Amino acid sequence: MKLLHPLTRPLRKAYDWMLSFAGKPSAEPALFGLSFIESSFFPIPPDPLLMAMGAARPERAIRYAVLTTIASVLGALLGYAIGALLMDTVGAWLLDLYDPGRHAWSKVEAWYAKYGAMALLVAAITPIPYKVFTIASGALALPLIPFVGWSLLGRGFRFGTEGVLLRFFGAPILAWVEKWFDWVAIGFTVLLVGGFVALRWLG
Repeated sequence: MKLLHPLTRPLRKAYDWMLSFAGKPSAEPALFGLSFIESSFFPIPPDPLLMAMGAARPERAIRYAVLTTIASVLGALLGYAIGALLMDTVGAWLLDLYDPGRHAWSKVEAWYAKYGAMALLVAAITPIPYKVFTIASGALALPLIPFVGWSLLGRGFRFGTEGVLLRFFGAPILAWVEKWFDWVAIGFTVLLVGGFVALRWLG
């Protein structure tokens, strides 16, 4: 459907680029790079690129999901290092960029105090900003092994689920996205912004 085409044109162009990019030799390095930086400082999650690549090449969807998971957890370690070693400089700058009022940060601290490392699992699976949690994990000296374990579990579940769905239903998913692209694009934007809103208001 094209009801909202003028509003979603930039996302449509990005999506078309991702689809055309899927079969190129540089596709996997790009997916790895995006997954890596999203876990520590970049605002756009790798899911759209993973889904575009997996829908275009369903036989490689699970491979792409594993690649995304590994890169995301490695990027989470960068976020952890920023929080542990560079909180007063790079960490503070990133928080000023994404969470100037420190509302999300205070909620992360409360979640860690209440649930421990398990709180990381929620951010790893949901649209709640994972990067804030990875930086906070380092700043709050969360033990590294639980940090890596919960990150692997959460990111593996999220991207693995996408990979399996794309492996078996890649073509129908691609056709559905094509048909309802404008609504899908708006839904993705709402989830992206809503993650920060949810983190502020959830208990």
